[in-house]
Amino acid sequence: MRDRFLRALRGEEVDRRPIWLMRQAGRYLPGYRRLRAEHPILELARTPELAAEVTLEPVRSFDVDAGVVYADIALPFAGLGIDFSIDPGVGPVVPHPIRSRDQVERMRPFDAERDVGYVGEAIRRFHAAGTDRPIVGFAGGPFTLASYLIEGGPTRDYAETKRFLYADPTGFDALVRRLSEMTIDYLRMQARAGANALQIFDTWVGALSARSFAEHLAEPLREIVAELGSTGCPTIYFGTGASHLLEEIAALGTTAIGVDWRDGLDRVRARVGPDIALQGNLDPGALLGSRAALEREASRVLAEIPDGRSHVFNLGHGVLPTTPPERVRELVDFVHREGGP
Repeated sequence: MRDRFLRALRGEEVDRRPIWLMRQAGRYLPGYRRLRAEHPILELARTPELAAEVTLEPVRSFDVDAGVVYADIALPFAGLGIDFSIDPGVGPVVPHPIRSRDQVERMRPFDAERDVGYVGEAIRRFHAAGTDRPIVGFAGGPFTLASYLIEGGPTRDYAETKRFLYADPTGFDALVRRLSEMTIDYLRMQARAGANALQIFDTWVGALSARSFAEHLAEPLREIVAELGSTGCPTIYFGTGASHLLEEIAALGTTAIGVDWRDGLDRVRARVGPDIALQGNLDPGALLGSRAALEREASRVLAEIPDGRSHVFNLGHGVLPTTPPERVRELVDFVHREGGP
């Protein structure tokens, strides 16, 4: 297996800077678009041979150092007995939001093998295809999952989520605990299926204050990370707009922190110390401009970790749907060329 991605996460020497991209398997790729013309999103995700094909397309098309399983963070909701859809251009939509302790207590017990075993099968099919690349398994973080369940869909102000948190903190904590237990089971299943690294996408956690994070999220997240230690997989925690939480995130125990594009990696490194790997953090919008502009911005990211240690090049969020595929190829080639020893 080409392991420079895993070696970088562990802080070991690498021959060149590894790179993979969040949402690298998806909407900007021609093969994915052909499949989406024939299959709804949930059908794609729940059909292992199709999900594996979507996962493999960017690995075959570009020289990325890891695949990331094609899935959606909302997939486990069905295992809790929660009805949801994934609406194109919107994301997860929950028609009956969870806004009381009673609703939390009525959730169905979750079993990853039973409820989302198709994700594990997609991972197995990825490896069976003969690729030499590792694959990243992932799950949503508890706050991000909770916000979708409480709001009923994407939001800008998290009004209902914060209403629940402040009006019934015990009920909110109960929801976070259920989601944390679900996440542990889900990620353990992915590791058993062959995932080589595990990422927690707590994308919207930056909406919380440092105090709320410490009181309601830090301990459940530490428990998730500790429970995943037995898998032997490196772990990555990612959130956007979370610079004010960096020290708290660094204390969770993950192998790496995913950093969005809003802060420099050099400043992040100064705050969290040398013992945790960093992943990121090119602005996804840089892939929409010229090749010269893309290379200039990528050079800046590389220069912020000049010794190349403990750094995985990635975007500061996912690939945008309008990204030209040739820009992704140019970025991967540039990082490998300029991020050498």
